[in-house]
Amino acid sequence: MRLIQTILIFVTFLCFLIDAAIIPEEHRQRAADDVHGKKLVPRGKSQRRKKPGHRTKRKDDGLPKYFHEPGGSELGMHYDTRYHHGIQDYADRKDTQLHMLRAYLTFFNHHHIETWLAHGTLLGWWWNGKMLPWDWDIDTQVSGSTLQYLAQHYNFTRYDYVSNDDPPVKRTYLLDINPASIERERGNGNNIIDARWIDTRNGLYIDITGLSETHPDDQPGVWACKNYHRYHTTDLYPMRETMYEGVITNVPYAYDRILTQEYKEKALVLTEYQGHRWDPVVKEWLQKSDEELAEDKREKEAADKEKEDREKQEKERKEEAKRKQEMKDQKKIQEQERKDREKSEKEKQKADKQSEIRRLMVQQHLMKGKSVPKVVEQPKAEDGGNEKGDAQNKTKQAEGKPP
Repeated sequence: MRLIQTILIFVTFLCFLIDAAIIPEEHRQRAADDVHGKKLVPRGKSQRRKKPGHRTKRKDDGLPKYFHEPGGSELGMHYDTRYHHGIQDYADRKDTQLHMLRAYLTFFNHHHIETWLAHGTLLGWWWNGKMLPWDWDIDTQVSGSTLQYLAQHYNFTRYDYVSNDDPPVKRTYLLDINPASIERERGNGNNIIDARWIDTRNGLYIDITGLSETHPDDQPGVWACKNYHRYHTTDLYPMRETMYEGVITNVPYAYDRILTQEYKEKALVLTEYQGHRWDPVVKEWLQKSDEELAEDKREKEAADKEKEDREKQEKERKEEAKRKQEMKDQKKIQEQERKDREKSEKEKQKADKQSEIRRLMVQQHLMKGKSVPKVVEQPKAEDGGNEKGDAQNKTKQAEGKPP
């Protein structure tokens, strides 16, 4: 027995020597770390059994936000933080937007890069080929492939613009492509804007978003941006060449369908909005005067008061109808209670009458020295069908005869 134990110890020691001399260290480590394709880890939370259907939560915040705005107010969200120096007034903002848009379209036309108008900017073109004067946003779109081309060849381009005015306006604009633009899904929502054309004087910008066929296998011909705007190829192409603020540009082929889907038909016919009114003679959106704004305010207050009065009257009418219904229901309850009392009283009188008849029968039999007959209770009449029989039985009982 001792000989066998000695042999086993010797064989074990020999195997250890062979393993150390022949098998490389990295192979031994890999074998130790992997059993049936599963990593060996210390026992603990990592080896706890998971419930069926359990999904391990993984924190994935995605890419951080690239473009930043100063905020502080709604208007502050329309500036790039890097060049922001304060909120512009109405006239300065319109002037900035006009030349910024002309510079953008001139740059793209010069380099033969396709772009087109979108959202509120497209709506302004529909009215008169100009920007909506109350709109702080300027929106354009490009294809996903154009977006990649811009990132590769023109990212961080500074464009020196000189207008044709007298005197000419000179300004510098920055084309900044978001590094997250390569990702065509929305992700965490921090980078839905793919690029910006920024006025380096004050930080106002044009938003540039790319459209891509994000699911060509399941939804071929459907183009989408990261903000859930979707278009069919036939909505976009072939593009229509047009003029916007005096510069050649493009609009989508089915611009009318796109606008009604996004803004409804009301946006194409409403002639007063955001302190402006449409003048059909000069074909311009004109800013209302202080007197007109004051009149609008009075009309709005009157309309609001009228609406409030109508709502109040409607509320009072409903409350009155509710009160009447409650009174009606209460009357029904009282009427039912009265009927129940009358029925109970009749039943009591009937029972008292039967008791009196019984008492008289007993008295008559006692006076005659006869035994008192048993009174057999007759079933109650249904719908008055056995009332005659009941009366006959009562007469017989009164005479001392069996019923």
